[in-house]
Amino acid sequence: MAGRFGYRWALYAAIAAMMACAIMEAAVAAPEAFPVATEVRLGGDDKETRFVVDLTRKVEIRAFTLADPYRVVIDLPQVTFALPARAGETGRGLVRAFRFGLIMQGGSRIVLDVGKPVRVEKAFVLDAGQGQPARLVLDLSAIDRDTFMRNLAQDNRAPRPGAQRPAPARQASADTRPLVVIDPGHGGLDTGTKGPAGEMEKTIVLEFATLLRDQIEKGGKYRTMMTRADDTFIPLGDRVRFARDHQASLFISVHADYLARAEGDARGATIYTLSETASDSDAARLADDENRADVIAGLDLSQETGDVADILIDLAQRETKVFSTHFARTLAGEMKGAVRLHKNPLRAAGFKVLRAPDVPSVLLELGYVSNRDDLKLLNSTAWRSRAAESIVAAIDRFFATRIAGSAPAAVPPVVPGVQGAIEARR
Repeated sequence: MAGRFGYRWALYAAIAAMMACAIMEAAVAAPEAFPVATEVRLGGDDKETRFVVDLTRKVEIRAFTLADPYRVVIDLPQVTFALPARAGETGRGLVRAFRFGLIMQGGSRIVLDVGKPVRVEKAFVLDAGQGQPARLVLDLSAIDRDTFMRNLAQDNRAPRPGAQRPAPARQASADTRPLVVIDPGHGGLDTGTKGPAGEMEKTIVLEFATLLRDQIEKGGKYRTMMTRADDTFIPLGDRVRFARDHQASLFISVHADYLARAEGDARGATIYTLSETASDSDAARLADDENRADVIAGLDLSQETGDVADILIDLAQRETKVFSTHFARTLAGEMKGAVRLHKNPLRAAGFKVLRAPDVPSVLLELGYVSNRDDLKLLNSTAWRSRAAESIVAAIDRFFATRIAGSAPAAVPPVVPGVQGAIEARR
């Protein structure tokens, strides 16, 4: 008997050793999925500054400048950023601060805030060798604004690869259930607000949005899609286009707010709809902060439109606003019985992400990460579940007429000619 057990243990040990060797060989043989940025440093003064990032392997990069505010953008393939904590919060020389992160699957971006007009003198990546890592090197020099603007105009003559994403063709889905698009705010190098211990808004809202999606789909009444399902930066305009291109019946953008102690200790959820005139100073402040997301990512998404297009889009948007306001009130009513609301829970401001002219849209601030009690709830599984269930109940009430087979009261009519005007804006 003892011999049999001894044989078995010897066999198990041999198998374990073989498996360990196989795992080690696979780890050595398999290349890293993505290059890793391990260290970053700045050197120089307010005339010339060098920015260096250590990488595990060489990558291709492209650097360009943007104005108002002055920024330098470095686009590179997808990189895993393993930089020291608080990297980028302070700068040196011409660079005031910098941010980094994923902007799309397969693509990362570094954005440097600079205090004055600059020129990119050099932008290259050195091969790893002689015990040193691969190195991304960016050399900047100070120039006057006129020269900067001339360089910028020349750089913008040719389209930047990847700067524009082709919009998918509109196709009617065979599934006739209403589509609810959930938009977790921020992502990638745009972290959103941060809590006292470094809790990031982008992570909090993505986790909640995923739970909300699952709760909505559980009932089987609606289709759902998310503008992002991972830590990816999505420009505000792309979020709006995503909802429109998929012919969404409802768009819910999920965020969490922050107030400095000097501004008060506000609590509770708030629901926003679109308005060019903010309902109050807090709404105006929040809309301005949220609308800066594209600037944070180093993008310029300003667009010009003709007068006729503006008029047609305005007509459609007026109809959509009615439905958006209706859903916002319904949502406030349902959430009131489940979670704490702000003392003024229904507000309006000029959020770019709510500008789809033919998709009812709201922006939901779940609470304040700056408030200790709110932050505790935002991280509570029980609270998240109650909040998500109340949102599903509001969606049910909003679509009740359509689900019953009557007129589609939750879907605004399309004003004749508006579709072409909207497409012309792209």
